[in-house]
Amino acid sequence: MSRGLPLLHRRRILVSGAIGGITCAAVVVGAAMAGQDDGSGDANASTKAAQTISCPAVAGSLPEIPAEARAEVDRNLALLDTQIAEADKRLGASQGEGGPNFVQNAILGPLADKRKSTLDRIAISIGRRAEKPTGLDALAECTLSGGEAGAGTGAGGEADSGATPTAAASEPADGGAEQGSGAEQGGGADAGSGTDEGSAQTISCPDVASKISGVPAAARAEVDRNLALLDTQIAEADKRLGTSRQGEGGPNFVQNAILGPLKDKRASTIDRIELSFSRQGSTAPSGLDALAGCSLTSG
Repeated sequence: MSRGLPLLHRRRILVSGAIGGITCAAVVVGAAMAGQDDGSGDANASTKAAQTISCPAVAGSLPEIPAEARAEVDRNLALLDTQIAEADKRLGASQGEGGPNFVQNAILGPLADKRKSTLDRIAISIGRRAEKPTGLDALAECTLSGGEAGAGTGAGGEADSGATPTAAASEPADGGAEQGSGAEQGGGADAGSGTDEGSAQTISCPDVASKISGVPAAARAEVDRNLALLDTQIAEADKRLGTSRQGEGGPNFVQNAILGPLKDKRASTIDRIELSFSRQGSTAPSGLDALAGCSLTSG
């Protein structure tokens, strides 16, 4: 008996030591795995944070600028930089928002629209005093660089190849949101409700055609084409609103992904209507840029 007790104690000590060793090893392995997960999360966050918007340089592709046009051209070149900075800020604030095409639909697409409108104004400014440059619209598209740069770039994927413009810039695509700062700009203030009311919600925009008069005969076809485009833009936005899932993309999804881009497109189209007048030596009706913003209506 006196010899059995010490042996039993030794066995208990050995078993306890083994269990303790296994527990310590599990804790160490668990901590290591947690550290790897945290590192992976940090890496993903760093990757997303590293994404920026890259656009082709414009200044180096311009011809010699007449002195009379220098101030206007410089102002529009500065505006291009501002547009990129605003889009970069929007990109940084929208991580995880809206689904796989959100970046293209809500950031890169509207940015390209704005740039096309600005590039067209640069071309027109130079063209009033010298030969109008062509092909600047090839510099409008931008892409993501850094991180998961391939995600959601869509049509902008080949943007950097446009460093040498080849196509005519006389018909810029939609954009020019800087023109649409009028009274209706805040029309989407209630858009944060998302699509909770489903198909009962529709998009309401100010009528542009009724505010236009005295269209030069030579500009009539272009004005009518852009008025029809305004209707198409509303129909497309209404369709997007109807197919968006309830709660999709967060509380500001409708404003950021539908109403905001629609306003940018309308502002650019209205800008082209005004340019149609100016090309014929006429003055467009004032206040058209105030008609760009749209809002949601229920009914």
